[in-house]
Amino acid sequence: MFVSCGDALFDLFALPPETKGRIALEGHVGGSPLNVAVGLARLGNQTGYLAKNSSDTFGQRIAEFLKENGVSSNLLVPTTRNSTLALVSRRADGSADYGFYISETADRSMTLAELPKSLPREVTCVHVGSYSTVTDPTAASLLALVRRERGGRFVSYDPNIRPSIEPDLDRWREQFGNFSAAAHCIKASDEDIAALYPRMSAESFAADRISGGASLVFVTRGPKGAMAFSANGRTAQAEGRPVEVVDTVGAGDTFAAAMLHWLGSAGYLSAENAADADLDAILAFSIAAAAVTCSRRGADLPRLDEIAVHGQGR
Repeated sequence: MFVSCGDALFDLFALPPETKGRIALEGHVGGSPLNVAVGLARLGNQTGYLAKNSSDTFGQRIAEFLKENGVSSNLLVPTTRNSTLALVSRRADGSADYGFYISETADRSMTLAELPKSLPREVTCVHVGSYSTVTDPTAASLLALVRRERGGRFVSYDPNIRPSIEPDLDRWREQFGNFSAAAHCIKASDEDIAALYPRMSAESFAADRISGGASLVFVTRGPKGAMAFSANGRTAQAEGRPVEVVDTVGAGDTFAAAMLHWLGSAGYLSAENAADADLDAILAFSIAAAAVTCSRRGADLPRLDEIAVHGQGR
């Protein structure tokens, strides 16, 4: 069983036609770790989500969406605080630009006392990421969780840097150091690396994290594909797949979900053997999955049969 933890929000997209003084919005459940949870469930995995979730209209829809997608909500912590909202606009290349409404919102308010005393015995992997790892008290709570669980469960981490939420990059670097030290697998985009360490190459980034204890490091590069590095010295690189991009919302989360699914289904979801996994196969499967998401509006992550259409299956 996978447990993903952190952000729980709504992405709001402005709809055409634009009229002065008015705006029409289309909303989609979002949040990087939440997308990963949904992606894992759609790929056939038993999955739960740990977050503090609002009782407002948006929070109710989030809980319903998790249930509809087969994600257990048993670990959700209820609150009357408002839900986080993200206003999403698109750049000319189809990539997403985010503006967040985050003051004292639900998913940023989880305390240490609200963490579960223990996770279900069947949990094999804990995934964390994005702004919930830098905004306290949720950040401190999730850090305590992964430090507690690292010895007995596989920990996955995706920093998913969002300076529009926390503009202090030194805070991101501090928390990246803390969370990556507790992670067995790290997935970061080239944009994340450029924000954290502007003069560091992907190869140096991966070597640094592996020397810090990670078994696997993946670096996504948008349309250029992705790279993979393992603690046993192996590397792999794959090009992106040609696709008519509708938008890129959720593409990185899709890659992370597909990567974790591949590791779990192939029996490499452990600190002891993760570094021996087939990096080329992981990249091919995860890039194919991300391509499906890029061809659709919003974070609409694929199921196994949809990835198989692209010639990849696991």
